[in-house]
Amino acid sequence: MTLGAALLSTTGIFVAYTTVPATVSAFYRMAFGGAMLLAWVAWRGQWRALRWRDFAWATLPAIGFACDLFQWHRSILVVGPGVATLLTNFQVFLLALVGLAYYRERLGRWFVPGMLLAIVGLWLLVGAEWSLFSAAYRAGVWLGLGSCVAYAVYLLSFRHALSGHTQLSPAQFLGLMSLESALLLGAIGWAEGNAFVLDSLRNWSVLLALGFFGQVLAWLLMVGAMPRLPASLVGLLLLLQPALAFVLDVLLFARRTSASDWVGLTLALFGILLGTLRPRRAAA
Repeated sequence: MTLGAALLSTTGIFVAYTTVPATVSAFYRMAFGGAMLLAWVAWRGQWRALRWRDFAWATLPAIGFACDLFQWHRSILVVGPGVATLLTNFQVFLLALVGLAYYRERLGRWFVPGMLLAIVGLWLLVGAEWSLFSAAYRAGVWLGLGSCVAYAVYLLSFRHALSGHTQLSPAQFLGLMSLESALLLGAIGWAEGNAFVLDSLRNWSVLLALGFFGQVLAWLLMVGAMPRLPASLVGLLLLLQPALAFVLDVLLFARRTSASDWVGLTLALFGILLGTLRPRRAAA
């Protein structure tokens, strides 16, 4: 679980290292990752015949993930991998509110304090000096929050599809969904006038690594580990993703930080952790 979360934290770094447009890097993450997942499923002898209903149930999560990456990759290129990854992880609060409204799940006692802490932390990171930021940076923050909403749509629809609506294994369904998402991103990139030719070894290697580590290996490690761990520990370990992404942003891209930035990051992460704590019945 720790290794999977750590690998996920590198996905934003890979995006920042490419020299292709944001939509193109998102397309190749889905295309490479989806193809690798389906090849792994076939190699394991777990392949099931695809039916039209499988394609249909994969459509909504594919749209959600495509919208998530379309915004998140742009946010990474403007505000950096650290802040962009933190913004996406605010989906914790959206999922809890949807669970309350539609699944009648109880909120944890620390949900509201956690959400308030996370908002204060986010304000210290990007709100305290909002007027000093460029228009592009402010747009990057909003794109990061938009990716949070799209990511929540993806997670909810993906979970719903796997709840008896498809006979595919989670890995095969994720591979199918990834390729559908790649088609959507490819269409968007074509409409934007982007070229999808990878003309350098750097882009080939970085995008292959993005697909393998972010879309395949990290996911397989985490799905295998989650059933063996308490939900509270899973929530804590998942926070390694935004925490390490921020640290890597500072180390690799010389992100300028102040004491208030680190305080804001700590408060936001602690608030997200509190937001993941659920009553025992809801967690089960």
